[in-house]
Amino acid sequence: MALGLGELGDEGEPVQQPTNKASAKYDDDDDDESLFVPVENLSWTSKRPKPCNPYNPLEHLSPYRQPLAAITHVPNDDISPLGHEEFIRKILSKPFKVPLPNYQGGSLNRALGVRRQGARQPLHDPYEDGALVLYHPPELSAHEQMKTDLEKVPVHVVVDPILSKVLRPHQREGVKFMYDCVTGNQIEDNFGCIMADEMGLGKTLQCVTLMWTLLKQSPDCCPTVTKVIIVCPSSLVKNWYNELGKWLGSRIQALAIDSGSKSEIDKNLVHFMQQQGRRTPFPVLIISYETFRLHAHVLHKGEVGLVICDEGHRLKNSENQTYQALTNLNAKRRILLSGTPIQNDLLEYFSLLHFVNKGILGTAQEFKRRFETPILRGRDADATDSDHQKGEEKLQELLSIVNKCIIRRTQALLTKYLPVKIEHVVCCNLSPIQRGLYKKFVSSKMAQGLVTGKASFSSLAAITQLKKLCNHPDLVYDKCVEGAEGFEDSLGYFPSDYTTKTVKPELSGKVLVLDTLLALIKMTTNDKVVLVSNYTQTLDLFEKLCRQRNYQHVRLDGTMTIKKRAKIVERFNDPSSPEFIFMLSSKAGGCGLNLIGANRLVMFDPDWNPANDEQAMARCWRDGQKKQCYIYRLIATGTIEEKIFQRQTHKKALSSCVVDKEQDVERHFSLGELRELFTLNEDTLSDTHDKFKCRRCVNNIQVKPPPEDSDCNSDLSQWTHAVDKKGLTDILLKGAWNSSVTFVFHHRSHEEQRQTV
Repeated sequence: MALGLGELGDEGEPVQQPTNKASAKYDDDDDDESLFVPVENLSWTSKRPKPCNPYNPLEHLSPYRQPLAAITHVPNDDISPLGHEEFIRKILSKPFKVPLPNYQGGSLNRALGVRRQGARQPLHDPYEDGALVLYHPPELSAHEQMKTDLEKVPVHVVVDPILSKVLRPHQREGVKFMYDCVTGNQIEDNFGCIMADEMGLGKTLQCVTLMWTLLKQSPDCCPTVTKVIIVCPSSLVKNWYNELGKWLGSRIQALAIDSGSKSEIDKNLVHFMQQQGRRTPFPVLIISYETFRLHAHVLHKGEVGLVICDEGHRLKNSENQTYQALTNLNAKRRILLSGTPIQNDLLEYFSLLHFVNKGILGTAQEFKRRFETPILRGRDADATDSDHQKGEEKLQELLSIVNKCIIRRTQALLTKYLPVKIEHVVCCNLSPIQRGLYKKFVSSKMAQGLVTGKASFSSLAAITQLKKLCNHPDLVYDKCVEGAEGFEDSLGYFPSDYTTKTVKPELSGKVLVLDTLLALIKMTTNDKVVLVSNYTQTLDLFEKLCRQRNYQHVRLDGTMTIKKRAKIVERFNDPSSPEFIFMLSSKAGGCGLNLIGANRLVMFDPDWNPANDEQAMARCWRDGQKKQCYIYRLIATGTIEEKIFQRQTHKKALSSCVVDKEQDVERHFSLGELRELFTLNEDTLSDTHDKFKCRRCVNNIQVKPPPEDSDCNSDLSQWTHAVDKKGLTDILLKGAWNSSVTFVFHHRSHEEQRQTV
């Protein structure tokens, strides 16, 4: 194309250029008037031509520059507006022509003028300081590089630096483990795992990191997944949404569904499932278990790259509808989060593993015959040496399989980042009225029928009434008035002026201890307190007590909306807020709540499931806590509460064996002893301590300190045992001892307070 430079003839003379028309255009239409003008009368030497400006021959141009051609028909200064518009329209109407020689049009299926040069590059620098590399491509020799298409060579998968720089060492390890599992590198043809870290270790952040990496990267320079579903309890939907915003900001858009009409939810889910391609507008769906179950028919119609189930121990029963709905989801990659994966038995543990990696342990019947039966038989306190040995062998065989898809770290890691936590198990005497009502109940015809198996009365209902009686007689007063089974002719135990309108702490040993402890905390510290109970009736009792003592308080139970929960939690955590007490229903708020505004927590009654208690007690001692923490578990001495607590210990020992892999957990209780519920042991300071047959105590007085390597996570027999206030380190609990305390187990998370980072 002619841009003003003539071609040389055979003798070096310039060839005459056409003078009537430009020889180059942006299009092929010869009828259109060219925007280029001819270049005439150029003189060249036979030697080296000197480029010059065609419009100023005296001005020399660089041989590497091409002169610009002038535009014709530039309007004069006095052109009319109509003429100017015509001129502009003619310029803009010129069709675009790609200025590349030999361009073949769009048939090349490639972006205009774009060509990848050399090998593909990872999204982030794998050699940067602090980089977390999840995948290392195989190194190629020089010969292999010559034979390999560089555009197909896999690249490093590197965690986004905005996340890797805030991950702690154990969290980096957790992200790498989960990545290896969901990409099939850990177990061939299996793409699931269980993140079983204890509460407070940052499971949410680890999952956010993994999810963001999978949505953006793979060794093939494309996303590993395009859609992610997070399933969690309804109380945590907002929390997950906030966590994504906290760590990723506007980089990601999530669809959080926690309310709405059925048609509206269906519509949103249909839009989510219909999203296709790499640039999905809303790649993350956050939904509650209940909503997922009700709308599973919509979510089953497409494929999902990854599903994350928070508080995954809800999937312990493979027969329920939620489990079935999630199992039928078309999602190859599955992650289950649970700080307490074993709750009641090994078969529930099997259900969780079967959900993430179907068939890895065979069928439920095969698992029970092969693993569950021999392991439980070996854990029984009455087991023979042969049973114990066989159980240990089967346990090791089970661990060799599941360790490839489960990762578990304990709260001991938090000692590097959090202040000291001191846990107490406080045994409290029954009051005289409680003791009288208790003895009458367990000796009643109904209770004796339950023991012999001849009663039609529900054993669960009877247990519930005894547990409520251990809290305060107020909770069973209506039953006594009615003369209900077990409480016939019981009104005589109550004072003549008895009323439930006000709380009388002296009528309950545990309430008396609590009342004294709260008063001491209020008057001598600026600490805040969380009160936890399994019963809303007990929370009602707490509210009455707070009003009597003028304690400012807030309450969270199952009746509160998700939106309101978030507001009261945020307010309570504000150090300047006046609330002294946060009342919490363990069923409604045990999971995921962050109550670091308080550093003292009272667990007023035990649950059959140790997981519920552990979840509730982890609300204060977690990331962001700056003060030393005190946990108090109140147990009614010699009652059904101690039996429940002992059963928790048995379950926790089982969990330690399979999940924590602690092999020296002591076997204190036989299954037969755990069934002795309807008895009252009046002649004991602690029925639990009596069953230890403790070798460190003489006449209940500790003469040998706990092992140096023990802590709050150790077996209760390795804690400090205090038969009087002299054995306590907590000054405030010392002040409450005389109110009704009979025995205390206590231990520290670690020996000295570290600086919080």
